[in-house]
Amino acid sequence: MKREETIAMRAIALCFKPYLKPEEALIYCNLGRTQFAKKCDEYSVYKNNNGYFKKEDIDRMLSGELKRKEL
Repeated sequence: MKREETIAMRAIALCFKPYLKPEEALIYCNLGRTQFAKKCDEYSVYKNNNGYFKKEDIDRMLSGELKRKEL
């Protein structure tokens, strides 16, 4: 198996996982660590007790649905 094929298979698998590790979430969002942390804070997206991000929450964050209300 070629390296490019392995990368493509991992990318496809990433799209179907319900929970993402922090490193996977960075790749999925195509953001740097600092940008991702700011967006997560802004949209109230947090890791669960096991240290994973819920992909559904990340999708909502990227679409702009989860923005928390300003006080």
